[in-house]
Amino acid sequence: MKEKSKKKQFNQKKKKKKKNYKINKAIEILKKIKPANFIESIDVAFNLNINPKKSEQNVRGSVILPHGTGKKIKIAVFTTGKNIKIAQSYGADFVGMEDLANIIKKQKIKFDLIIASPEAMELVGKLGPILGPRGIMPNPKFGTVTKNIKKSIKDARKGKINYKNDKNGIIHSNFGKINFSNKNLYENFLALYHSIKQSKPAQLKGIYYKKISISTTMGPGINIDHLSL
Repeated sequence: MKEKSKKKQFNQKKKKKKKNYKINKAIEILKKIKPANFIESIDVAFNLNINPKKSEQNVRGSVILPHGTGKKIKIAVFTTGKNIKIAQSYGADFVGMEDLANIIKKQKIKFDLIIASPEAMELVGKLGPILGPRGIMPNPKFGTVTKNIKKSIKDARKGKINYKNDKNGIIHSNFGKINFSNKNLYENFLALYHSIKQSKPAQLKGIYYKKISISTTMGPGINIDHLSL
């Protein structure tokens, strides 16, 4: 009850002021609120000044967060030949072809990341209606369609995340957990921020970031003074 009251007071205060905070201060505020009794993720929403209806203005990419996400991810690999043993030895949770496709179709296991060798894409392409909406369809731009299975798995375990804007031109991502140190959250945020900035469409002029806000899984959003970054 006390926690709900604390959250309500913060929301009322936020509505009155509508203040933008520097990222370090925003992280401090999130840690003080603590509305949940579990280890929450720290999420960020980048509202970009793009037209998502124009394919050339869509933003997508990937970045390795220096301190990872704090989440243990479940990885599936579609591959053949010698890459099967490579994928297994470097920590893939499931490696296969038709058998893996059947698991995904029946949704027996929910994977966080799907990696595929180029020769497997004919099979994987048929899973588009399932993998696409979940944002885990293998893509060469994300390094998840690759001949270098070893690197792709190692990068994912290090904290590599993929991002792309939604139909409203917003990129949603998480960059750590509430129990990370302020410094680690700050460095993860900057890595993601700069990666998205580098992915800015060449033809786009003027303002790129319209608004940036961060929040915990259950907490309120806090606006970031992105001009100070």
